[in-house]
Amino acid sequence: MPKNSRLPTPSPSCAGGSQANYGHRGMKRLLPLLMLLPLAAQAGPSAEAQREPELKSAVQHAIDQAECFEDRYDSAVWYKMMEPRLRKRVPDRDERMDILKQVFCEANRPGEVRIPPGLVMAIIDIESSFNRYAVSTAGAVGLMQVMPFWPEQLGMRRHQLIRSPENIRMGCAIFRAYMKRENNNIARALARYNGSVGKRWYSDKVIDQWMRWNGADDLGREDPQRHAEVKSAGK
Repeated sequence: MPKNSRLPTPSPSCAGGSQANYGHRGMKRLLPLLMLLPLAAQAGPSAEAQREPELKSAVQHAIDQAECFEDRYDSAVWYKMMEPRLRKRVPDRDERMDILKQVFCEANRPGEVRIPPGLVMAIIDIESSFNRYAVSTAGAVGLMQVMPFWPEQLGMRRHQLIRSPENIRMGCAIFRAYMKRENNNIARALARYNGSVGKRWYSDKVIDQWMRWNGADDLGREDPQRHAEVKSAGK
């Protein structure tokens, strides 16, 4: 670091959990230092989110389930449609494909309420901007911003939250539980996920982003009697 160089003073928005806008000169020289710090989540859940007692059994059930295997044809179409959209957000190909696999599988897990996979992508986009190392001011971790108390309650290790399979599986289980609680109303389930019940700012933000990840939500859809359908997000 050059003589007399100083780290930029964080703006108030940084303290609130949003990503800092580093436009300062010399930032390229500071990048190695900044890479050592956890990246703040865009819209991580509040400190009171994900604490409902009934969630434990839902998340435990998800962790105990077998690894997800996707339909070969549907997954091939999913990858072809979504992989180009994710390249700029996740440069590493293996990580990119792993995220796409886990999202598609967990959204369409047999025997569970089906979640539109594009909606899961939108949640990840808003929550962490596809950065699996993201940490919110409330301590939520990873792609879907899972609260850090879950590993301890489930006999896991906290570092597993930065792994895409575990994080996406737990995040989808939590959101699915909220969908059931809210009678499949997406907007209300999103508000619960974020800990902003009674408010629309977070739900509207995710639903707006969902429009950018749609186009493949019918993939993996089975007979309606085998999967519960989601209600309109607008109410």
